[in-house]
Amino acid sequence: MKNYLKIVVAFILIIKCLTLTSCTQSEKGENQLQEKKQITDYKEMVFSFEHHQTKQKYKIIHANQLFYPYIEKVKDNPNLSTSETLELYNKEIIQPIYQDCFENGEYLHMAETLLNTVPKELTEIQVISEKMETRKAKINQLIQESLLKSADLLPSQSDVAVCLIPSSTNIDLPIFTVGAGKIIIQYNLNFTDDYIRGAVAHEYHHSVWAEKYFSKDNWVSVLDNLVFEGKAVMFQKSVNPDLDSIPVDLTYNKDLWSKVEPDLNKYDVNRTLEILHGGKGLPYAYGYSEGYKMIKSYLDLNPDKTPEEWTALSSKEIFEKGNYLENYK
Repeated sequence: MKNYLKIVVAFILIIKCLTLTSCTQSEKGENQLQEKKQITDYKEMVFSFEHHQTKQKYKIIHANQLFYPYIEKVKDNPNLSTSETLELYNKEIIQPIYQDCFENGEYLHMAETLLNTVPKELTEIQVISEKMETRKAKINQLIQESLLKSADLLPSQSDVAVCLIPSSTNIDLPIFTVGAGKIIIQYNLNFTDDYIRGAVAHEYHHSVWAEKYFSKDNWVSVLDNLVFEGKAVMFQKSVNPDLDSIPVDLTYNKDLWSKVEPDLNKYDVNRTLEILHGGKGLPYAYGYSEGYKMIKSYLDLNPDKTPEEWTALSSKEIFEKGNYLENYK
């Protein structure tokens, strides 16, 4: 009888071991399948191509596809704390695209709000995501065309990722460059085809400048920033001469200039932003207009300079050799 009980117990243990092994193998198989699915899903988010001459590589990453499961998880867990929701946002949205879109970006601070703020307008974001899905082919076409035209004028060695993220319409900076080869488009329902074409060329110029000339040791003055943006405006107009996505005032208003000239050599971020975007008596996008006219004044005197050549020039060279002050005498 005792021997029989031992045999039964041993048999049960064997069955349990086999069952546990089977479960472990099954779970392992499911995990591998899930990992494979995630990798496949990421590849499906990416539209890749390259320049036919330089072989520069490009990715357009449609991160809106990450928002569907994220939104569902937020809805299914209404009692999540702010920190828990941010953790979920980071895991579901940011981490899958971090390497391509943010890692080692020279201007990573530009993405601080995007990286560390949970989106609240989830209903609007879902609508925008669905709109992006219906326009995916057209968006790819617009971005591809603008990038290839930009690279024709200003070659680069850096691969480029354009990361599309759905966003509400009330953000201040819908498109920006994180650094060399990293362009962020926070897509909203106000975007037009022309706006996308112009903005991508504008940010491509910033990307190339970061690749070739950025130095974390350099102090940046108000003048440096005006010329920096002016170069990008000139470049986007060179790539898409039929567009007028950034309004440029070609007049030389002495009264407005008198408010700005004393600050040109200051290292003041807040004053730079006021001048660039308008404020304290300055019209909208005033700094972009002035920066563009600085480049134009230089090119009027040096018409043979290529985008590659004038991009390399310092703000001082552009300003002084373009005789910019002569416009205000």
